[in-house]
Amino acid sequence: MDYVAVFKEVGMVVLDMPIQKLGIAIFIFLFTIIMRNVFAKYFLRVALKLTSKTKSEVDDDLVKAFSSPLRTFIVILGSYFAIKLFPLSFSTEQFILKLFRSSIVIIIAWGFYNLEGTYSILFELMGDKFNLKTSKVLKPFFSKIMRVITVVITLGIVAEEFDYDVSGFIAGLGIGGLAVAMAAKDFLSNIFGGIVVIMDKPFDIGDWITTSDIEGVVEDISFRSTKIRTFNKAIVTVPNSMLVGQPIINNSRRGIRRITFKLGVTYSTPREKLEKCINRIEEMLKKHPGVDKDTIFVKFDGFNDSSLDILLYFFTNTSEWARYLDIKQDVNFKIMKILEEEGVEIAFPSTSIYFENALKTEQ
Repeated sequence: MDYVAVFKEVGMVVLDMPIQKLGIAIFIFLFTIIMRNVFAKYFLRVALKLTSKTKSEVDDDLVKAFSSPLRTFIVILGSYFAIKLFPLSFSTEQFILKLFRSSIVIIIAWGFYNLEGTYSILFELMGDKFNLKTSKVLKPFFSKIMRVITVVITLGIVAEEFDYDVSGFIAGLGIGGLAVAMAAKDFLSNIFGGIVVIMDKPFDIGDWITTSDIEGVVEDISFRSTKIRTFNKAIVTVPNSMLVGQPIINNSRRGIRRITFKLGVTYSTPREKLEKCINRIEEMLKKHPGVDKDTIFVKFDGFNDSSLDILLYFFTNTSEWARYLDIKQDVNFKIMKILEEEGVEIAFPSTSIYFENALKTEQ
């Protein structure tokens, strides 16, 4: 169809159209504009008020998702009825009808596209069956997949409406399928890697993970890659195919974090004071609210070159980095206080030199 000729015909019809019919067409169009505003102001407000009283969030999302498409549809519907008043040729009327039907398809797809961007609909549809309530990864991942499917189906329907041979295009893909597959090998491997990440659930968005090369917090998982924010605030984008091919430590799921070090005191410390310090430090750790009570070791570990070493081995009851550092700092201050109260000094590396004969000094 010659689309330029169609628009020329519509323009000529408008110029030659009687003022009465043209006025009616303009009135219909302006009336739909007013109805769109009324719809937005009153109907949507009432609908949202009613849906807010239900327990489910799906009906709220439905109203919000289709509100803008419905307002646009009212204008398109009014425009269609206004154009129907024009004395157009059969071919032009058929073209206008195709535009109208395509616009309806796009309006519906627009609403579903908006709806698929919300997560409550995913909860209701898949819910406990796939344990989506505890996964921050599945929700955006499935949302993106559903949106891509919606766009592809919409484009196919609209293309068919305008007599484009979609099946021929798909068949053409088969001819160059091998070349496409070779070119998209890495892309597809990353997508399948993302699916593995989702199904195995080694981590979630917001988890602190450690790989062989990267340590940080997971910020996003897409079709192709996973974004990790390191502790120096840099964003690292890792292809999913690389991520699933290496060991991943999920620090957020262990719930505790280890603290271990050796505390060296001077050799001049009496045995009684050393033993008392060990007992007091152990008692302090058992009473500390930030220390896990299952594993606490405070032992006289051995005789070092310049110190008597006390081994401390325990866990904080959190794996959160900031909270872990706060607990570690508080424990260190309490240990210093115990040593000060007992009069025990912390040793530092030193070397004592003994001479067999007394040194002579000049007067």
